[in-house]
Amino acid sequence: MRRAVLKEAAKRFPWLANVTLYGCLFAGGDLAHQLIAQREHIDWKHTRNVAIVAISFQGNFNYFWLRALERRFPGKSAGMVFRKLLLDQSFASPLATSVFYTGVSFLEGKEDMFEDWREKFFNTWRTGLMYWPFMQFLNFALMPLHLRTAFMGCCAFLWAAFLCFSRQNGDGTATVALAFIMDPRKTLEEMREARLARKRKNERKLPDETEGSILVPVVDKPPSVSL
Repeated sequence: MRRAVLKEAAKRFPWLANVTLYGCLFAGGDLAHQLIAQREHIDWKHTRNVAIVAISFQGNFNYFWLRALERRFPGKSAGMVFRKLLLDQSFASPLATSVFYTGVSFLEGKEDMFEDWREKFFNTWRTGLMYWPFMQFLNFALMPLHLRTAFMGCCAFLWAAFLCFSRQNGDGTATVALAFIMDPRKTLEEMREARLARKRKNERKLPDETEGSILVPVVDKPPSVSL
């Protein structure tokens, strides 16, 4: 009964149903990450920021993007599915990843909202290439158009947990994420030590650069004496 009601709602209100479900599942991925990290208190503010980005951009973008792909490359033949996958992974995936990193940083009020993007975008995009092409293949080949964004939301639950971990503690690679799942406390401690080591290294570079620079003394010109 519930399943029939959900299907009918998705058909009658496809935009609302798909975008809402996508945003809720994406925010749920952040909660899953925090629970795996065994935090004493849930950071609801961070979950709220993730939900805002997911609903305002991710869900809406994917909803209209998937429809645009279907209009341009209609059908489920191998050639059409391949074209959709190629465009999705070369354009939509890096755009969505970039908006996540910069959008959450902006909502948190970070001075440099591009810091996480510069450090972790490329690794995150490469990791996504090991996950999203397979999920999107199933999406394009099996799911009807009015359920494709919702299906992406289900896949994005795991992806959001990975993104939130990468942004707060990881480096965007699958290796560190898997280590985190196996032993969260040990991995978090190792990542903290690595960040501190990088910070100390950067702090040591600044004095060295100052010492290596040549200081040219400024000699005041003597005042001219009029006769």
